[in-house]
Parts: sequence; structure tokens; C-alpha cells
Amino acid sequence: MPLSNRLTAEFFGTLWLVLGGCGSAVLAAGFPGLGIGFHGVALAFGLTVVTMAYAIGPISGCHLNPAVTLGLATAGRFSWGDLVPYWVAQVLGAIAGATILFVIASGKPGFVIGGFASNGYGPYSPGQYGLSAALVTEIVMTFFFLFVILGATSKKAAQGFAPLAIGLCLTLIHLISIPVTNTSVNPARSTGPALFAGGWALKQLWLFWVAPLVGAFLAGRVFPKVEQD
Repeated sequence: MPLSNRLTAEFFGTLWLVLGGCGSAVLAAGFPGLGIGFHGVALAFGLTVVTMAYAIGPISGCHLNPAVTLGLATAGRFSWGDLVPYWVAQVLGAIAGATILFVIASGKPGFVIGGFASNGYGPYSPGQYGLSAALVTEIVMTFFFLFVILGATSKKAAQGFAPLAIGLCLTLIHLISIPVTNTSVNPARSTGPALFAGGWALKQLWLFWVAPLVGAFLAGRVFPKVEQD
């Protein structure tokens, strides 16, 4: 598949991830009487991955996440030469998704941007969790996300079920870690909303690049050793 096709798929896939996942948090989580709560947000993120995995998986692999791309490259499943182009497409897609979400959300009278589904720690953590807790959470959650991705997409795995396993894993990760960091495990997902929230969200964005990339790299090194005969 030509690189241009794959990058276009990653752009739209990541756009959908941010629009669907962050959109559920901004537009629907606290809606009076009909709010979906954080359980609904967790499910929404999982559904974005499941739907796009079936749609663009055969085109680009449906990474939607710089950490996923790094983890796959580290495990020998992806070309290092395509890493940066994938990252660029994913970040641009996330920004586009956040832009669409901002246009929609700001159409409501009295709109206040607030955190705009950004990720944070300390006073900006939903549960007021500190830096160390956020760092450990994001590293560990991303590690297991990549562990599941690598296992579900292995040649030894049952064919056709990877999108479901990966989407359910992301849902579970959100159920665990929304109270801690509002759940990132994805630097692109964190970047899009942070550009609109500004201020503290941009100052804390470094953690949501560093921690997911560290977790993904570790999984990319560990899983092949576990998988080998």
C-alpha cells in the first residue's frame, strides 16, 4: 500500500479517535439527565478503535497513536523509516478532530472550554493524583495496551478478532485510569485537545508524550521475548 494512502488513513483514523472519544467526554459525559459518565467515555474510546480497525486496518494497520507505531517498530513489526510520517499524520489528525469538536462544542450558549478532555496530573487530574502516579499509570497502561496489540495481531492469534481485543483493552484502560490522568496512552490524542485548552494542558503535555512512548518501547522489547518459541 502506498505510504500516502496509509498516512491518509492514519489521519482520518486519529481524527475519528479524538472526535469520538474526546467528543463523548466534552459533549455527552455530563449532559443533564442523559450523561454517559466516564463509563460511557471509556466505551466510546474503545468503539472508535474497533470501528476504525475494521475500516483502515488493512490499509495502514490502524495505529492512530504514536506510541503504537513506536511499539510495533521496536518489536520488528513496522518500518522505522515510516515512523515519523505516521507520527505527523496522527498528530495532524488529532488536531483536526479537536478542531471539529471545538466548533461543535462552542456552538452551545455559555460554552466554557475548561479542560476540553485534556490529560493532566496534580490539580488537573480528575482524582487529584500526583505526578508520580500519573507517570506510572501512563507507562503501565501503555505497556499493556501494546502487549495486547502485539499478541492480538500475532500470526499465532485467531484471525479477525484483533480489533475487538484491542478496542476492549482500550476501554478497560480508560475504566482504570480516567480518574488518574483522564487517560492518554496516546500522545496524539493528548496533543489535539491540549492545543485548545492551552495553559496548564500544554505545560503538562510532556508527560503524555514521554510516558506512553516509554511504555510502548518496553512492550516492544518484552513481547517478542515472551512470544518466541
